[in-house]
Amino acid sequence: MINYFALTLTEMGIGKIESAVILAVILIFPILFIYSSKNLDAKGVFEWMMEKPNDWIGKK
Repeated sequence: MINYFALTLTEMGIGKIESAVILAVILIFPILFIYSSKNLDAKGVFEWMMEKPNDWIGKK
C-alpha cells in the first residue's frame, strides 16, 4: 500500500487571495522576463550608450 503525503493549500495557510497572486506571478513573470531579455541584450545596451556618451554615470 502506497501512502502519499501532501498538504492542502489551507493547511499551509494559503488562501484565495494568495493563490491568485501566486498564479498571476507564475503567468506574468516569464512574459516580462522574455520581453526584458530582448531589450537588454549587449548590442542594445551598446547602442544606447553610444547615443548619449556624456550621460554615463562615470562621466560626471
